Amino acid sequence: MPYTLCIPAGDKTVMVPEYLSQYKEDSQAETSGVDLGADVDGLMNVVSKGMEQEVQPYGIALVELSLLRICMEQTEATTTDLAEVLPVDASRISRMVNGLVERGLLIMHRLRNDRKIVMLRLSEQGKEMTSMLPQRIQAHGAKLTENIGEEYLRKFEAVGSQIVANYAAMKPQP
Repeated sequence: MPYTLCIPAGDKTVMVPEYLSQYKEDSQAETSGVDLGADVDGLMNVVSKGMEQEVQPYGIALVELSLLRICMEQTEATTTDLAEVLPVDASRISRMVNGLVERGLLIMHRLRNDRKIVMLRLSEQGKEMTSMLPQRIQAHGAKLTENIGEEYLRKFEAVGSQIVANYAAMKPQP
C-alpha cells in the first residue's frame, strides 16, 4: 500500500495511506494498490481490541454492551428485537440475556396480556453501566486519534461515508 504522508504523533511518525491523505472528489479516481479489506481489518482490530480493554474490567463483552444499549434506547425490548440488530444467533442472545439478568444488569418480565412475550429492560445497575462504558470507549477513540489533525479526520470520515453510501447504492432495491 503506498504511503505518501507522514504525520508527527508525539515522539513517533505515523504513515498515512495515500487514499486517506489525498481524498479525491472524482469518484472515478484510481484505487489500484489499495487493499481496503486489509486496511479495514487493521483498523477494526485496533479499535475493537481497545474497546474490549475498556469494558473487560467490568466483566462485560462488547456484544453484551451492545445488547444493553439497545435496551436503553428502546426502553424495553424482546429477544426477537435484539436478534434483528445484533450480529449473533438467537441462542447466544438467550445466553447473554440470562447472564445479564443473573448479574443484575437486566430485568425480565412477561406482558400481562400475552404471558408468552418476555420483555427486557435495564436495571438501575444496568443503566449506570450502559451510561458509563460508552464514555470510556469514546476516551479510547480520542486517544487513537490524538495528534491527527481535524482536516485528516474529516477526510477519513468523508471516505468512510462515501464507502457506506456506495455500498448502500449497490444493494438491490425491493
